[in-house]
Amino acid sequence: MPSPPGPRRGGGGAVTDDRAGLRAEGDVNLSDRRARWQAASLDAETRAVLEEDARYFFHQALSTPCLNVLRACEGIYIEDLRGRRYMDFHGNFVHQVGFANPMVLAAVAAQIEELSFCTRRYANRTAVALARKLAALAPGDLGKVLFCPTGAGAIGIALQLARAATGRHKTVSMWDSFHGASLDAVSVGGEALFRGGIGPLVPGAEHVPPPDPYRCAWGCRARGGCDLQCAHYIDYVLDKEGDIAAVVAETVRAIPVVPHPAFWRAVREACDRHGTLLILDEIPTALGRTGTMFACEHYDVVPDLLVLGKGLGGGIWPLAAVIGRPSLDVAADRAVGHYTHEKNPVACAAALAALMVIETHGLAPRARELGRRALERLREMQDRHRLIGDVRGLGLLLGVELVRDRSTREPAIEEAEAVMYAALDRGLSFKVTAGSVLTLAPPLIITDSELDRALAILEVSLDEVEARAPRGA
Repeated sequence: MPSPPGPRRGGGGAVTDDRAGLRAEGDVNLSDRRARWQAASLDAETRAVLEEDARYFFHQALSTPCLNVLRACEGIYIEDLRGRRYMDFHGNFVHQVGFANPMVLAAVAAQIEELSFCTRRYANRTAVALARKLAALAPGDLGKVLFCPTGAGAIGIALQLARAATGRHKTVSMWDSFHGASLDAVSVGGEALFRGGIGPLVPGAEHVPPPDPYRCAWGCRARGGCDLQCAHYIDYVLDKEGDIAAVVAETVRAIPVVPHPAFWRAVREACDRHGTLLILDEIPTALGRTGTMFACEHYDVVPDLLVLGKGLGGGIWPLAAVIGRPSLDVAADRAVGHYTHEKNPVACAAALAALMVIETHGLAPRARELGRRALERLREMQDRHRLIGDVRGLGLLLGVELVRDRSTREPAIEEAEAVMYAALDRGLSFKVTAGSVLTLAPPLIITDSELDRALAILEVSLDEVEARAPRGA
């Protein structure tokens, strides 16, 4: 077994003023190009709001100071103070059913009138109905749930349950991963922007290289293809450590990175051999996004604990959930998941309505078909555009990785940001992830013509940037 390679893009090093390094984690608010875009695009009213935002909110690299100011959102669109509308292919992954979905709004309004809050120690019918629905939808024998307001909180619940069930505290997770911004979540996460410079993290949080077919840390490309070395190394670590409570990972990384079809089956078998639980984080990717209700269904694998969030609240209400095996119901004498809004009936009503929209409108199979068509279009673009190094995705979770040289695969960080702002000028909003990946995640309600228009904007934006960028630079 070879020595483990290090993380591809940072891991736990101290935060510095290296802005290129920071942008390797996402499109941050520190770049000169953002300042130039704002100077050319924002009016006095917008600037005034942004100045107040910056005055009263703590500053952080992925939020305040903010890019722009919104006044409305509906369907697939966000609208700024100047009335400019953008197709939102970012949406923080909350907008599977679109913004301001009428069914979700109606359910929330009705629930507020009936029961707006549920004091702890009391049950309510709406929360029970949501728990029952998630248990019915979940794969395999997953049938017990806990709710909380945030995905990071749900990760924390899953970690506590794993400790209680196994009597162990160590975890194995992936470099470059994201599981939330709380201390326990960034400890199992693998991004330097969140981990660096904050002192000791949660002990026992071990990390391994992620399954990344395009940038394989194990050099599979040189050997002619994936031989699951990344999965075998997890098995190796579980054996050598001997006391790992859980493997914690994103089923499909939201960049996106799509693991080899056999990866999760191999990891599941390794976990079973070593008495280790498998926690799959599908906070951004579940609920139809990848073309199935849950991303793990693509791999025919059932985790021990499945973590949901973001779109679960219907794009309106913050809500996350942990769904687990009944055999893990072992913490009756503890206060796991002790959240003020644990069973908030309004949040649960929003979730039930969102799930109804996803099911009745067939959004998961629609995402699968639209994603297939979009990948075909993007691969055709790859043939025409030298900056595109890789195209990948599942359903309507799509990624276009830009490189300066296809042979060396040097990330085109400056060019990716330039494409993002060029597209924004034309009415398409998306995020840049991992420095040079254009991450495209539209609402699942998008029409064929809207998707075609978005891809056309992307291509024109690539044309513009490539015309200015010298070859190989």
